[in-house]
Amino acid sequence: MNRKVYSQLSIMMFLQIGIWGAWFVTLGSYLANIGFSGTEIGTAYLTNNIGAIIAPLFVGLVADRFFPAEKVMAILHLMGAAVLYYVSGMEGTNNIILGLLIYNACYMPTLALANSVSFYQLDEPDAQFPRIRVWGTIGWIVAGLGITFVLGTQVENVEATSVPMKMAAAGSVILGLFSFTLPNTPPKSKGKKVTIGDVLGLESFALMKDKSFAIFAISSLLISIPLAFYYSFANLYLNEIGMEGVAAKMTMGQMSEAVFLVIMPFFFRRLGVKWMLLVGMLAWVVRYGLFATGDMDSLAALVYLGIILHGVCYDFFFVTGQIYVDNKAAPEIRSSAQSFIALLTYGVGLAIGTATAGRVVDAFTTDGVRDWTSIWMTPCVFALVIAIFFMATFKNEKLEGKAEAAAE
Repeated sequence: MNRKVYSQLSIMMFLQIGIWGAWFVTLGSYLANIGFSGTEIGTAYLTNNIGAIIAPLFVGLVADRFFPAEKVMAILHLMGAAVLYYVSGMEGTNNIILGLLIYNACYMPTLALANSVSFYQLDEPDAQFPRIRVWGTIGWIVAGLGITFVLGTQVENVEATSVPMKMAAAGSVILGLFSFTLPNTPPKSKGKKVTIGDVLGLESFALMKDKSFAIFAISSLLISIPLAFYYSFANLYLNEIGMEGVAAKMTMGQMSEAVFLVIMPFFFRRLGVKWMLLVGMLAWVVRYGLFATGDMDSLAALVYLGIILHGVCYDFFFVTGQIYVDNKAAPEIRSSAQSFIALLTYGVGLAIGTATAGRVVDAFTTDGVRDWTSIWMTPCVFALVIAIFFMATFKNEKLEGKAEAAAE
């Protein structure tokens, strides 16, 4: 991989994930400010999960068969920019939710397309892709810092406005135009017969005959349900308890994610797959417990610790899960198996969780005042039950040496 290609792919990934971070984190606070209920906020975030379910269908059945990935990516980002900018000025709950659904149908496929563009250009994807993907994490961090320290100096209470959505729309225009300059990535399935089952990874369903894999898959789906509470309502919670510069401070979670990715091989060799996954689950239990008991007075440290735990929450469960699936699946169905687990977690699990979170928030809201202790204890207990189930039923396995290499 030459320096020019590395620079192009790094800029692409920086913008790709930075756009997501610009609108996704603060959306809940903005919607609450314009009168959305908890259930309506949950429905708005649900559009992102629906987009995640639509994405593989679009990419697998259309983009991968007929058009160069970078051209499809360019068009989708330009369309998404127009839609998101339009949504940022809309009124009416149903109108905004419909607009977000259309936007996410444009944006979510570009995540897979960005990966396709990267992998096609890399000589050694296993070694080189992490150097590209880390720029996505940096993009998310920069978006949060930009909202607080740039936009926040110009717009009062910026996180409760639609300005971050306009920022994301501007980023989409830039990436859409930049995508036309990316190296050519021809459709990888051109001329091949591709079914919906292939796209969704259903051919890997045979792995469910393996008890350990079945428990892992079920646990992955279930643990994604309480995870959605954080993604949908953490920003609103932190703003309501009086934290300042929330968007910037929430990027501490992505910073810890990067740190734990670096030291993850150390833990992987010592804990093994079962205990890595379990630590990831229990980290969500601890995080929600900290949010339930913390405040911005004498217990502010608990709130900050809850944010920083994101690295353990994400890396130990999701990254370890990807390594586990890679090890369990035969080479010919490995991609299919990863798609199947992604559908269960980012699609079905988070969709159920997002819808549930909104209803829980409304159930613990009285006269406009949210009981955050009760709200956070709900996913805390839910995650604890799933962790206990996983610990009691999942058999620890000695994975092949390649799993440790993958972790590194």
